[in-house]
Amino acid sequence: MSKEILVNIKASEKRVAIIEDGVLDDFYIQMDRQNFLLGNIYKGVVESILPSINAAFVNIGQEKNGFLYLTDAINPLVEEEFTGPRKLIDRMLNGKKKKTKRKRTKDFSLKKGNEVLVQVVKEPFGNKGARLTTHVSLPGRFVVFMPYDKHLGISKKIETSDDRQRLKEILKGLNFAEESGFIVRTVASQKGKREIIRDAKFLYKIWMRIRKLSDERKAPSLIYKEYDLVWRIVRDFLREDIDKLIVDSQEEYGRIKKFVQMLIGREMVDKIHYYKGETPLFENKNVAKQLNKIYDRKVYLKSGAHIVIEPTEGLIVVDVNSGRFKVNASPEEAAFMVNAEAASEIARQLRLRDLGGIIVIDFIDMGREAHRRQVLQALQKALAKDHSKTEITKISSLGLLEMTRARAGKTIESMSFEACPYCHGHGRVKIE
Repeated sequence: MSKEILVNIKASEKRVAIIEDGVLDDFYIQMDRQNFLLGNIYKGVVESILPSINAAFVNIGQEKNGFLYLTDAINPLVEEEFTGPRKLIDRMLNGKKKKTKRKRTKDFSLKKGNEVLVQVVKEPFGNKGARLTTHVSLPGRFVVFMPYDKHLGISKKIETSDDRQRLKEILKGLNFAEESGFIVRTVASQKGKREIIRDAKFLYKIWMRIRKLSDERKAPSLIYKEYDLVWRIVRDFLREDIDKLIVDSQEEYGRIKKFVQMLIGREMVDKIHYYKGETPLFENKNVAKQLNKIYDRKVYLKSGAHIVIEPTEGLIVVDVNSGRFKVNASPEEAAFMVNAEAASEIARQLRLRDLGGIIVIDFIDMGREAHRRQVLQALQKALAKDHSKTEITKISSLGLLEMTRARAGKTIESMSFEACPYCHGHGRVKIE
């Protein structure tokens, strides 16, 4: 199985497609005209407290104040007394240990005018500002660093007991950040101690710079900006199972090579290629046509059946239809075959379109419990590839399945289209 990452750089946008055996498997887009906040860390000021919804509005210097649940709030700028960022950096580099004075207040509560260090966990949407948290986390290639959560964890997708035990021992040795926590990412399952510790120290140094800037700058201000799309893709997806990363910009090609050498290692540099062809990269790889289909309401399956995807205000409805599917079998067997094929395609479409929230799937009715169980397993297997958190229920006797998918940013469609000013999003023209 061949797997490639295609990076298309335009004057106003960056697009990344991940293809397996020529089939589009994942897609990401970043437009210069849109201000992406996800992952950014700000020094903000609490503007107001709303006890009725148990939340605070925080001024982070954006057009709209951010939204912070009080149950998700600590105030590290108040709670902790550090000896100073410069001394912390020196201590880390020199290998010296010195206890940091730390006070925890169980009944701590935010007040209007408090300065807080917050991170954006969900982009602004509609009339809502960015969703914030004070539980800062810094994702690296192999670990996620959590400065204020003293927790050592390992990805649930790493199931081998020997690997989990080995990784636990490595985590215990990260004594340069004793008051903080780490989570080992799935990609680190086969990595050695040296690579994991190098990644952890890299994130810890970034955190020291963040602490220093948070002491120096006045609120509201940006303290740390998350990597752009291309760098995040390289960090999270460039692994041993990737055959090539192809980019059509010479400038970006040079940046990626430097980034890979610094963060990942020279062994991955050979996988990076610069595309010089006259035909646009996505057209050359037959991706352009596939991309156009991710905006369609109706998605056809190879068998002739199809699914219909309908986003609504409160949830997303996916309807499975037999369409032109024909087979010499009983209605029960035919329904099972269509549903099983649709399950994997539904998971792929949710991922490609980056749809989130509550999702209701209306499968074709199946009378046998064994068939419903097999379709559910097919969906679970397909969703295992998704980097977003998903939760699913059983398929009911009516063929309905409810699920949720976490989404922190805007959907692909909302970034590429806006509602028609004439029909206001109805998609219909009234007959006069």
